[in-house]
Amino acid sequence: MSDRRELLVAAREQVADGVVRLTLRDPNGDPVPAWEPGAHIDLLLDEGLERQYSLCGDPADRTELRIAVLREPVGRGGSAKVHSELVPGSRVRIRGPRNNFALVDAKRYLFLAGGIGITPILPMLAAADAARADWRLVYGGRTRASMAFADELRAEFGDRVTVCPQDETGLLDLDALLDAPDPATAVYCCGPEPLLAAVEQRCGSWPPGALHVERFAAVADNGPRAGFEVELARSGKTLTVTSDRSILETVEDAGVQVLSSCREGTCGTCETDVVEGTPDHRDSLLTEQEREAGETMMICVSRAQCAKLVLDL
Repeated sequence: MSDRRELLVAAREQVADGVVRLTLRDPNGDPVPAWEPGAHIDLLLDEGLERQYSLCGDPADRTELRIAVLREPVGRGGSAKVHSELVPGSRVRIRGPRNNFALVDAKRYLFLAGGIGITPILPMLAAADAARADWRLVYGGRTRASMAFADELRAEFGDRVTVCPQDETGLLDLDALLDAPDPATAVYCCGPEPLLAAVEQRCGSWPPGALHVERFAAVADNGPRAGFEVELARSGKTLTVTSDRSILETVEDAGVQVLSSCREGTCGTCETDVVEGTPDHRDSLLTEQEREAGETMMICVSRAQCAKLVLDL
């Protein structure tokens, strides 16, 4: 695809227990792709092994891209490959950037980060600070040694940053942080699923659109899996999606090329416009307002609430 390119690993440094930061540059010295806070890239590590990592550098610096990668001891091989093989001088293919976690304009921001979830929030802090917005970061992790960038953030931003290692302070006090809904505050949260679920629950009484989350892992799909038809408006094909196949798999089997990556509804690569019909959204990306509008869907996991969907494919 046209947004794929090969970059050079220019630097690598350990920034916390189990976390390395990689600096990627164009091998010919060309500018790297433009991006904004909240964006991520896909690392194309091997055939069928693609992983998404948030950009955590400076969007104004077009000479490099920076990512920080936690080695997951029970992961699926992506982080292990990054940690074991990507060293200065290595080449790596990327796709993107794309942004499903964009920073909206707001009077105030509350940033909540858990562990490696700090990465997409780093450039957001700089942007909010440059805009002279009122903001606060509460950053939790297992131990102080496991929390990348904690010391740098405290040194740069002082009391605006609260660092909460679980072994010292316990879990984040979300009840105190989110007890009073504020229409002027945008809440941004990234981290492990238990943190995201707890924040979503407590933000249930906040104004629609106040909470913005980004997930690294898919939410469990326990919904019914009936079959349905999909009509591909541009390809002129009508296909049957069986209960044991996804729309994406069915479309690929029919020879229609669709850009995809995570295949679990977390990265947004396969987002497709809906021409007719009502999607059954099962992704971890779209907001409630976007789900209700039904204008797009992630065809790697989402299904249909009707007998037939018409998609712009």
